[in-house]
Parts: sequence; C-alpha cells; structure tokens
Amino acid sequence: MTLPQETLAVRAGPEAIDALTKLLRGRRVAVLTGAGCSTESGIPDYRGPGTRSRARNPIQHREFLQRPEVRARYWARSLLGWPRFSSARPNAAHRALAALEGSGHVLGLITQNVDRLHHAAGSQRVIELHGALARVRCLACGAIEPRASLQERLWALNPDFGAHGAESRPDGDAEVSDEAVRAFQVAACLHCEGTLKPDVVFFGDNVPAPTVEAAFSLVEEADAFLVVGSSLAIYSGFRFLQRAVDRQLPRGLVNLGECRGEELMAVRVDALAGDVLPRVAAALGAG
Repeated sequence: MTLPQETLAVRAGPEAIDALTKLLRGRRVAVLTGAGCSTESGIPDYRGPGTRSRARNPIQHREFLQRPEVRARYWARSLLGWPRFSSARPNAAHRALAALEGSGHVLGLITQNVDRLHHAAGSQRVIELHGALARVRCLACGAIEPRASLQERLWALNPDFGAHGAESRPDGDAEVSDEAVRAFQVAACLHCEGTLKPDVVFFGDNVPAPTVEAAFSLVEEADAFLVVGSSLAIYSGFRFLQRAVDRQLPRGLVNLGECRGEELMAVRVDALAGDVLPRVAAALGAG
C-alpha cells in the first residue's frame, strides 16, 4: 500500500472541517460507516471508547447453529433489548450523510451496522454488509418474518419473562440471567417450524458474495473514500479501505478513538460523527 504524502490529524475544530471539506469537494464519495455512527442514537458499540468496561464476546455463528441453549440465550436477550434498539432514531450524522447523498456528493453507503438508521434518515443507496435486525429468516425454508412480529410471538410464549432494568448491549441485546434463559421458550418458523435466525451476519460467518461485490463496485465508482465511526478492526470493512488505497483515492476518516489503517488516511478527524458531518455538509452546500 502507498501511504498518503501528508496525513493531517485534527480534532473537530474549524481546521478539521476545512480539511475534510477540501478532501470531499468536487468528488463522488463512497462512505463506509460503523457502530460509531449510531452510538449517538443510543446504540452501544463493540469497540468504541468505554467498551472495555462493558465488553463481552459477541455471539458466534457456529454456536448459534449448533446449540439450542445458545439460541435460547440470544432470543431471551433480544426480547429485552429489541424495544430500545428498535426505538432508536437517526442522529445528526445519519441525516448529514443522507443530505450529502441527496446533493450528489455521496454516491452511497457501505454500512457495518444492522440498525437501518441510514434508511430512516433518507439515504437511498445503502449496502448492508452484515444484514439487518429488522428481519428474521428461517434456516430451513428461508421464510422472512419482520422482527417486530416475532417480538409479539416471543412475549406470547414467555408472558412472565422480564428482567427489569436489563442493561443494553450492542445489536439489540441485553443482559439476562442464566436462570431466566433456562426457562425461555424460543419461537419457531410460522411456515415450517424451523429454526429462526436474525437476518444478520454473526461473527464467524461470511458476508454474502453479492453484497461484497456491490460494496466493491461502489468503491470502484467513487472519486474519494470516507470512513465514519468504524475502527476497521475486522477485515469485513477494512478490505474496502484497502481497495481505496489500491485505487489511490483520497481518503478521510471521522472516528472517535483509534482506527486500524488510520495512517493510510489523508485526513483524520478524531471526533464524534454527529459533530463533524453536519458542518461538512453545510460547507459543501448540502446542509
């Protein structure tokens, strides 16, 4: 990889806005977003500042498929975590990205998030690398059910379930006691009584090839590449930065805290996306 001739690292002051605006002006930008884009909407992340104090291992794809008790724990936690997750609303960063797309500055978004907040903000071209929690898929027949519908069925099966004050976790999760999990009843597919799984890519699973191809195509179309709210710790997202480097695209980063590959950025802004992006959008005439 070829390093930028000059790397500018700045906080969210006028210098940061000017530098990032200059990088993006007159270019069609492909944007990669991560959990840091949604933390300001109240959705916790896995790797952001403060994560260590509440860290836990995310669910593994193989364990979910092979172990009924893992599925019970997942759905029990999800039953409690879903109301807060689904009630989250787009923040200033989501709205700014939608405005930048509407004005022609942003070609589209590749998101590692599963919260559908980009859609809610009005973004049109959104490639969901890891799927969306709003859908549930049957592993046997492939039937799709809205997550909101499943929530009603889970409550019907577990009417007395409810650890009040459960702590929220990333991706619509919550903490639940082992005793509560052992008594939890898991809902089956309405069509074939098969096993249900959230329509997302768990850790250890692969992003579907058509999704990866669509994301690479977006980077190929772009004149610049911007990372927002991602540490790029996993290859799922980092590979698109690699492609942007290979194409020698101008590259920018807006992220609070460290980021893998930050030395490859021409402009690095260490700040909240909701503080930076609205000001950049306004400077570009998209605010």
